[in-house]
Amino acid sequence: MTNGAQSLLSTLVASGVEVCFANPGTSEMHFVAALDDVPAMRGVLTLFEGVATGAADGYGRVTDRPAAVLLHLGPGQGNGLANLHNARRARTPLLNIIGDHALGHAAFDAPLTSDVAAVSATVSTAVITSTSSDEVSADAVAAIEAAMGPPSGVATLILPADVSWGPVSSLPAAGPLPVERVRATDAEVMLTASALRAASHPVLLVGGRAARAGAIDDAARIAEATGAELLVETFPSISTRGAGTPVVGRLSYLPEFAASQLEACDLLVLVDAASPVSFFGYPGLEGDLVPTTTEVLVLADASGDAPGSLAALVAALEAPSIVATRHPSTITELPMGPLTAANLAAAVAATIPEGTIVVDESNTGGIYLAGATAGAPPHDWLALTGGAIGYGLPAALGAAIGRPDARVLCLESDGSAMYTFQALWTIAREGLDVTVVILSNRSYAILTMELARVGATAEGSAASSMFDLSNPEIDFVSLAGGLGIPASRVTTAEDLTAALAVSFAEDGPRLIEAVLPAGLG
Repeated sequence: MTNGAQSLLSTLVASGVEVCFANPGTSEMHFVAALDDVPAMRGVLTLFEGVATGAADGYGRVTDRPAAVLLHLGPGQGNGLANLHNARRARTPLLNIIGDHALGHAAFDAPLTSDVAAVSATVSTAVITSTSSDEVSADAVAAIEAAMGPPSGVATLILPADVSWGPVSSLPAAGPLPVERVRATDAEVMLTASALRAASHPVLLVGGRAARAGAIDDAARIAEATGAELLVETFPSISTRGAGTPVVGRLSYLPEFAASQLEACDLLVLVDAASPVSFFGYPGLEGDLVPTTTEVLVLADASGDAPGSLAALVAALEAPSIVATRHPSTITELPMGPLTAANLAAAVAATIPEGTIVVDESNTGGIYLAGATAGAPPHDWLALTGGAIGYGLPAALGAAIGRPDARVLCLESDGSAMYTFQALWTIAREGLDVTVVILSNRSYAILTMELARVGATAEGSAASSMFDLSNPEIDFVSLAGGLGIPASRVTTAEDLTAALAVSFAEDGPRLIEAVLPAGLG
């Protein structure tokens, strides 16, 4: 007889959810056992819940469909919460399955009991607790529909252990309904077109689905037709970049620079992007970056059809059919000399293959990467949407499973890498085509910068030591080798270029520790 776990997995596969990133425990054993009965579901073992949730985020960003995550009770949810936060901010479709105590056992307040639903609500578009083996299939369909949206996001399905092991007498539920996103109305499109024509200094700010191929071209056509400045949000979930793509500015991370970008703006049109605010509060600076005199129009929000709305606005404006300003293809000269942030970026630009998926958590060491790769072969770029570090390695893992046709390049700062370094073990276990470059400046350099920006000082050794990763120095080559990844350390631009070329030419994973000047140097 079929049990609840088997019914659940069969429903997931029939609904297009074919990968499950898991760090299971006792309550999830029937789910794990059901993997043998539903071979179409690919179970991917991770060594830490934050790796599982980050991998599902990366997978969802590159496929536009959810992977499942299997976590163990409230503590497992807690360990995975940071990357669920990033997925929520990126509006990634993700099915978060949390095994819970059997329904009858909850009353005993056993040691691992917690309010799973309450914690899940902080990152989820919907939280569904399944209370019947016969209903778990329908609950799964409802959760998948919530994950797909609109708006898309994290949907949590709480799975009590007895719902998994209980017998099922009913047929599986029908699959999820198609996702329907509604474009801006004709009236909204005409209002936006008129406002853009009338504005003196309009800004078109895009994000989400509006930053991808096709939609970003339409956004550029609109900008050229109206004289608007085209900006992409600071950390878009996934964007198309490289030679042949439209020239697009990026809203600065630093609030002073972002405020300067917007200070002359009298009209701000948002397309699948949030209204700009500072990441943090700073003494003497406004948190809202939009001038009080600026008119703000929303052409499409996270629930809307951003590409369709942009296409309708193109038609209303009779915008040119060809985007005039595109990044030309550039051949970057091979850099030479001791490794710096600038020639590291040049080495990436000189070697990156077309179609690469770049996962960027380079932080301060990667300040030159965007400019250096603007004319590189076309590639997709995943940013640290949400801002919770420890995202890069898991997202690279998920992206590689979601897009096995592409090489994944993970540009990872050393401090952030240590949050979820266990991802390398799964990357090796799955034999994925992932190149990891660790930008090793042996410090939390971004915090050194933020220290001054918030008006604090660190004149003594006690404070400055909180940003220092050099005592003892982390041996990334040994760590990677111990987790099954071939690794090397480079200190010159020539060696980095050679190591990247070898990695891109070979199947399987590789890690390169790129030693940069310490701190912000």
